[in-house]
Order: sequence, then structure tokens, then C-alpha cells
Amino acid sequence: MIHELLRVLRYFINNIERIAGYALEHSILILIAVVVSVTVWVTVGIAVRNNKRIADGVLGVGSIIMAIPSLALYGILISIPGLGLSRQSAVLGLVLYSMLPIVRNVVIALNSVDPSIMEAAKGMGMSQRQILRKVQLPLAIPVILAGVRVAMVMMVGVATLAVYIGERNLGVLIEQGLTRTRSDMIIVGAIVVSLFAIVIDILVGRLENLVVSKGILRDDASQTTGGDVQ
Repeated sequence: MIHELLRVLRYFINNIERIAGYALEHSILILIAVVVSVTVWVTVGIAVRNNKRIADGVLGVGSIIMAIPSLALYGILISIPGLGLSRQSAVLGLVLYSMLPIVRNVVIALNSVDPSIMEAAKGMGMSQRQILRKVQLPLAIPVILAGVRVAMVMMVGVATLAVYIGERNLGVLIEQGLTRTRSDMIIVGAIVVSLFAIVIDILVGRLENLVVSKGILRDDASQTTGGDVQ
């Protein structure tokens, strides 16, 4: 056991620059996918929020995509003309997998705003667009960010499989470790990917604290604990 741990540590130290390069490529891939996913799926969620039938249909498509194994989805994408073995295929795969958690949270969050608050906003003469921008979205941000958080953590793992379509990221360590029967490479790859996911989860949590109104955070905390004890 100790010998194996020493092998893992030795491999990490001897290849730290290579691992850092793979981590950078992993970060770039996820960053691109997150920007595209948030732009597309938040827009879709807003567009379908008031039509339950369409929203259920969109979420159904998202559920079907989530049920497709990652390698199978990548296999489908690379067969599409214009994509092939490229970063576009890798990004599109991650974007498709993020559809369900983001759209679902956007729809739920926007439709869960207290009706009395909506009526008060209408009574102040706000248009539907103003209510969305000034009332619903600010109140929905914590739930929307929770969906983005889930999507990003999921992307970290799914992105490792993009090595099979040409990406050179942290998945290379696991893929080559399996090919060469090198347990040290596999363990290092798995640990680094796990730490990567943990760091992203923490960073998104910090982002939520920065962008969400302190009053909303206090209300959420109060609801979670059942309110103040008198």
C-alpha cells in the first residue's frame, strides 16, 4: 500500500508540468461550455417558463440526453458533418448534458416567485419584461446558480471522456493509464479530476455569495432552518 502511494506521489511530482497543462486545457473546455450553456439554456428556460406543455417537452428532451452514455453521445456528434473529431464536438456534448439541470432550475425558480410579489409589481405599473428583469430573475438567481453548479461539476467528469475525440485534458491520464495498465496514472488522474470538481463547486458557491442579495440569502437560510426561534 505504501509502495503504491509512493509511486503515485512520484508520478505526480515528475509530471506536474504535464498535469498542469492538461488541467489548463480542461479548464478552457469547461469555461467555453459553461458560457455557451448559460447563454443558451437560461434563455430557453425563460422562453418556456409560462407554457407547461412546452417546458415539459424541453425537459423531456433534456432527460433523454442525460440518459445517453457520454461516449455514445460523442460518437453521435463526431458523425455529424462539420463537427468530427474537434473541440466543437466536445463543447456541444457538454452543452447538451447541461441542458436539464439549468433549464429545470430556471423554470422552477421563475415560477416559484411569490404570487403576491408579482401582483405588487403589476400594481406598481411594471410590464412583464420589467417584472422578469427586476423581480423574478433577482429572486431566482440562487436556484439558477444551483443548476449551473450541478452542470459544471458534471462537466468536469464528462469532459475527461472527450480525450476519445481528440481533446488533450486530464482525461489523458486516465485513458493512458488504462491503456498501459498504470495504476499510478489512473489514480493521479482520478484525484486531480475530483479536486478540480471540488474547486469548481467551491468557486461557484463563492460567486453565489457575491452576486446574490444578502437579504435573499438570509431568507433562504431562514427557510432552511425553519425560521427564527422566538
